[in-house]
Amino acid sequence: MTETTHCIGLGAQVAADCRVLVLGSMPGVASLQAAQYYAHPRNRFWPLMAALTGIDAAQPYAARLQALQSAGVGMWDVIGACERRGSLDTAIVRGSEIPNALPELIAQLPQLAAVACNGATAHAAFVRYVQPLLGARVTSLAVWPLPSTSPANAAWPLPRLQAAWQPLADVLAG
Repeated sequence: MTETTHCIGLGAQVAADCRVLVLGSMPGVASLQAAQYYAHPRNRFWPLMAALTGIDAAQPYAARLQALQSAGVGMWDVIGACERRGSLDTAIVRGSEIPNALPELIAQLPQLAAVACNGATAHAAFVRYVQPLLGARVTSLAVWPLPSTSPANAAWPLPRLQAAWQPLADVLAG
């Protein structure tokens, strides 16, 4: 059995003019070790963002973050800390989750139109921990439960992910 590890997530990568906030659950081991969102080489997040927003997924990490924020996309995770056995969302120990301060962040983003939850775990955690605290702001936000870009979600190749995530590009274009 894999040992339980106390995981502390990464900081928010959000500009003041963010229009779409992409929320993961908790970064995987590769991302935490690299201190970079979606660092696993088989995660399709960066190629997906390149297809949807036109950013260059081959740029260094800092340049990708800047390009994504310039396109109107911010990133963070619903869970700020938790216990986990391994890297998968299914390995998060239920009841150990400590949510990030998303209601406070969302309150500071007047142009935010949508929250894109990257995977079912992120969406379930958003509904459980964040949505009840948003008050009236929740009615003005689209909240999308989107398929995960994780390599564990192999049933969703990049073209299928791109079709499912198209609302993100539509909001940014509108």
